[in-house]
Parts: sequence; structure tokens; C-alpha cells
Amino acid sequence: MTPYEGYVYAYPHKTAYRPLDPRPALSEVWAGERAGALYVHIPFCEMRCGFCNLFTRTGAPEGLIGAYLDALERQARAVRAALDEPRFTTAAFGGGTPTYLDARELTRLFDLTEQAMGVDLREIPLSVETSPATATPDRLAVLAERGASRISIGVQSFVDAEARAAVRPQKRAEVDAALDAIRASGSAALNIDLIYGIDGQTPDSWHYSLDAALTWKPEELYLYPLYVRPLTGLGKQGRAWDDQRMELYRQGRDHLLDAGYEQVSMRMFRLPGPDAATDYCCQTDGMAGLGCGARSYTSTLHHSFEYAVGARHVRAIIDDYVRRDDFGVANVGFALDEEERRRRHLIQSLLRTEGLSRDLYRSRFGTDVLDDFPLLDRFPGWLTADASAVRPTPDGLAHSDAIGPALFSPRVRALMEGYAAC
Repeated sequence: MTPYEGYVYAYPHKTAYRPLDPRPALSEVWAGERAGALYVHIPFCEMRCGFCNLFTRTGAPEGLIGAYLDALERQARAVRAALDEPRFTTAAFGGGTPTYLDARELTRLFDLTEQAMGVDLREIPLSVETSPATATPDRLAVLAERGASRISIGVQSFVDAEARAAVRPQKRAEVDAALDAIRASGSAALNIDLIYGIDGQTPDSWHYSLDAALTWKPEELYLYPLYVRPLTGLGKQGRAWDDQRMELYRQGRDHLLDAGYEQVSMRMFRLPGPDAATDYCCQTDGMAGLGCGARSYTSTLHHSFEYAVGARHVRAIIDDYVRRDDFGVANVGFALDEEERRRRHLIQSLLRTEGLSRDLYRSRFGTDVLDDFPLLDRFPGWLTADASAVRPTPDGLAHSDAIGPALFSPRVRALMEGYAAC
């Protein structure tokens, strides 16, 4: 079993979604459900990195961004009408790169989101993703004025040669200028994304990138292993670097722990401080997603639009989205039965250091998780249990990308494999 079977950031993955027939009305989907999180997706980037498998396209012909924002507003009004009592406790703008939009377009994005969804983004934690090329002072001024409390920037490497190897043609000077601009723009928490396992990367160069990132004292750092995926540029190389990536993971983890960071998950490290948690709980609350690459979920249905990675298919989906008027129904999705809800709760919990609360699981499902899933026998040395919780051990946390996929249901596996075969 490879320790890098797959990055599990949500269960089930969107490749397990299928067209819904009949398409349920959003008013039915959200009846009695709580949408604690709001996610807005902007599917544009200035370039496509070699490791990227996100739903995004490079560039935008004249008029497309305006048309996309028009469609986003139509969708937002339809979603808002379907929600009983929207009480968002957290929000995020992701992509793609939201700051691909210029300052005027960003202002419109904030305006339409707040007005259509009935939310004041200054009153709740708001995370916005950016990039070295688009973290400009005028855009950052909009984020600061509109209440962004966290800015996440994908640097990946502070070594120019490694950035080129990852098909991310950026210069160190551009990265430094962007980080300086973020710090100068206000008090938002800073997250820096770094990648390990890049072709040509060494323990010394990885240490260099870690120390370079620490220069800006980021409140958070995410350390991602490089994945080799068949639908991305780097996938054509067909190589895997399990041993190297595990060595670099442990090196990065230990370095950040020594620097005073605490580990939240395999990827996330943060400085100790006032608890940034909100009233949102991914185990019990839903998420309303806006944009053609966003997913929404309730306790029983996850849904979105069509999913793709290849450029031609992504562009076709975006073109279809901007022409849509029928935003009052769920189009593509996955219905969760009782067993899948238990499995999702399990997987999402075991990917974090605190693990799974046995009391919370029992209160939701009326059973004990160890009766439902014989976990300790299946993952010896990777999980530990006591009366209150099931938690990953340090070695188990390092193998999160093996534990998560190993717990997928046969149904989800079959759907994902069927998608890959299409």
C-alpha cells in the first residue's frame, strides 16, 4: 500500500457524483438542514501548474468574468431562496484563484455574495486564496476592506528551479513581493502552501524553503506531497517518490514542530493562539457552494455541477454554467444513506490530530464506532483508542493518505473507477 494513495479532503470525492434523476429542488434538499459554511468558487488562474488537478482554466476571454459573476448572482439568489434560515459561521473564496479577478471585479464578487446570500462577510471568518502573481496591493486592499481574516497563498517552493520543475514558472522576487504585500495589507492570518517531492528537491532545498516561509511568520503552513495524477502535466512522467516524500514529510513536520507550530492534520500546521474555531462543524453542518466548481452538501446529499480536469471539458462546463438560468435544482451528486453518513464521519475525523470523538459519533448514530468499524485491527500502529476517542498515531497521521482511501465504501470506489474509465 502506497502512503500516498490519494488526498482525501472530502468524502465522497466528486468523481463519485452522477447526474441526478430526477433533479431535486433545492428547497427540498435544504429543508430542515443547516448551511453553516459558504463556499464561493472562482475557476480562473493565470497559469495551470503541472501538479494541479483542480477545476480551473487559464485565462478568460473578454466578457467571460462578467458573465460568470452574472451567473454566480443568479445561482446565489436561487440558493438563498432554498435555505430556511441561513446562519453562516464561516466562508471561503477559492478556486482557481479568486484574486485572478481585478479589484473592481473582486468588489462586485463581495457585493453580490453579501446581498444575494444575506451575509456580512466582515462578521464571520473568511478565507481567500491568492497567488504570487495576483496578490497585488489593490486587490489585497479590497480583501482587507471587506473583512478577509485569512489569506492563503500557494508558493510551493522558494527555489526557482523547483518551481519550474513543478511547471510553476514563478520567480523568487515575485513571491517575496507578494508575501510582503500580504503582510502590509492588514491583520489577516497568512497561510503558505509548500509542496514536497518535487523532482530534484533535496532535504537541503526543502529545509531552505521551510526556513524561507518562516521568515514571514505565517500563522499557518500547509505541507502537501506532490501527487502524480494521470490528468495533470506531471502525470505523464509516471513516477512515484514514496520514500523521498515520506522522508521530506517527517523532516518538514519536525522542523515546524521545533519552530513552535502545532500539527492539526497531516498537512496543516499552525501557531498556537486564540482558538480560531467557529460554530461550524463539518460533521453536523452543511455547506452551500456557489460557482460551477463548488460542491454543496447536506446530511443526505452532496451535489455540484459536472466535474472535469482536462482543459477542454472544464471550459465547456464553465460555458454551460454562464448560460444557465435553472439554478433551483441539484444537478449532479451523491445521496448518502445511513452507512455512508457513518463512513463520512469516520473518515473526516481520522484525518485530524484530535481524531474521532466516540461520544459525538454515538450521539449521532446510536452506536459505537468500534462496533461499526473494526479499525484497530485493520490499521495496527496507525490508530489508537481510549474511552473518549479514536485518534491517529504520529505514524498514522503520516499515512493519512492511505487510511482515508482504504475506508472508502465499495460503492464509492466503483463510482470513482467508473468515472476514471469514462
